[in-house]
Amino acid sequence: MVCMSHHVLDARGLLCPMPVIKTQNEILRLAPGDTLEVIASDPGALNDIPAWCRIHGHKLVSTHRDEDDVRVRIEVCAT
Repeated sequence: MVCMSHHVLDARGLLCPMPVIKTQNEILRLAPGDTLEVIASDPGALNDIPAWCRIHGHKLVSTHRDEDDVRVRIEVCAT
């Protein structure tokens, strides 16, 4: 049985393109099937991270925006 794990990346306080760069660096450390939740204060991350996922073949699980932060959940796929 494969053990998948969930990780959280706090990218609050960072401006574009840093949330995407931090996301990319974190995903490189993870295994296929792992999930990563990115929390960012830059509202652009709500568009930038899903676009990055499409380009790099990772699955966008969910996006959420509240008054302070955006949250993007990604499933790491084999590339």
